[in-house]
Amino acid sequence: MSPDVVVVGAGLAGLSCARDLEAGGATVTVLEARPRAGGRVEQVELPDGRRVQLGGEVVGNAHTSYLGLVDELGLTLTASYVAEPGEITRQVPGSVDVGAWPSWCTDADRASYDAVEAALARVLATIDPADPWACPDLARLDRLSLGDWLREVGATPNVLRLFELVHLSLADGSIERQSLFAYARKTVVGGTTGSYDVEQWENLRVAEGSATVALTMAAGLRDLRLSTPVRRISVSTRGATLTTYDDEVLRADAVVLAVPAGPARDLEIDGVSDARLTSLRRQRHALAAKFVAAYDEPFWRERGQNGLSESEGVLGSTWPQQHGVLSALVPPERYAAFAASDPDTRTREALAQVAELFGPEATTPQQTWTRLWGTDPWTQGYVTNWRPGDVVAVGPLHGTHEPPFYVCGSDQWVAGYMEGAVRTGRSTATAVLAGTRSTKEEQTWTSA
Repeated sequence: MSPDVVVVGAGLAGLSCARDLEAGGATVTVLEARPRAGGRVEQVELPDGRRVQLGGEVVGNAHTSYLGLVDELGLTLTASYVAEPGEITRQVPGSVDVGAWPSWCTDADRASYDAVEAALARVLATIDPADPWACPDLARLDRLSLGDWLREVGATPNVLRLFELVHLSLADGSIERQSLFAYARKTVVGGTTGSYDVEQWENLRVAEGSATVALTMAAGLRDLRLSTPVRRISVSTRGATLTTYDDEVLRADAVVLAVPAGPARDLEIDGVSDARLTSLRRQRHALAAKFVAAYDEPFWRERGQNGLSESEGVLGSTWPQQHGVLSALVPPERYAAFAASDPDTRTREALAQVAELFGPEATTPQQTWTRLWGTDPWTQGYVTNWRPGDVVAVGPLHGTHEPPFYVCGSDQWVAGYMEGAVRTGRSTATAVLAGTRSTKEEQTWTSA
């Protein structure tokens, strides 16, 4: 018997969509290319019981869909690294500075930073997060890179460097290759009035592990098929037909595409309008990697550091994900150098950089892990990278559906993140349930 809906992808988006579809009475089959569920959330357990997160970890106050899901699953939210004692560290060639301001920033730079924040607040005031297309200056703001805008409003070279450090740490693309409108819209969605604020965006984590959210949902599904990549999706008014790499054919009333934009481009899709496919395929991800090292103790505390860093090295950032465990991101601008080396060299060089930041204890972890998201065929990136002009080019079809073809995923929300996956997954389930019911009612009426 054919399912009502086939969901392609068992990351947070696909799992949350499938869970809500089944709760709404639909029969669902979930197809996942990997041999595990979770997508870009993944965890391993150390002998001492610590669950180490190898994928997404943190959420913020505005991530209401994710927070609601965690509550429904009976899991626990706790403070993230923002509660860690100590101060931030910034590393540039020839300088490692601990404290709110690096040594190379002057009083004039601080005044310039304040002026930039005031100018940014004026831009944010023009953007309605619920209707971004109504922004009167959208086209110009989207064409303008964040770096060009900073220079336009008089930012000093050191303030430009501070902003670039932040974006290296976020691994979402250089300020020179990021749309000002996309950055401002993301900030507005987060509910802040200034530049990116980790205490709003990254202040919470799931105590049991973020991957536990995915695994809990996966365990409750009726038909989840792992190691089953999809090759082709054909859509018509009668429903959807999917063909796997093993040439298995599945039919359903509707299909939900819940994979990142990169892998989505590799699929053969027909029966969907050129406009929708063009919008979907125009999206791009930041090519990034994650590196994690587990230690016995958080040794950085003895130096007055909180484990959080921003760097111009290969690791763009570090942060403590839990007791004694450091996470790090490799930004797009450093990805090629990182991925081009052999695994042992990657690990050795990453640990050497952590040692420069926090001391020689960094070179002797219990264990390390690397995830090359940028070149993983089922991921092909990290968060969405909105380059200048991309918001307008992707257009208002972003995140929309063309029944019986539906789309969800972190990159189908303005700012990505785990919130984007859950938010779009759950809203897509609502749309599918409404659409399939309408179709069945229409078929009943027609046959009568």
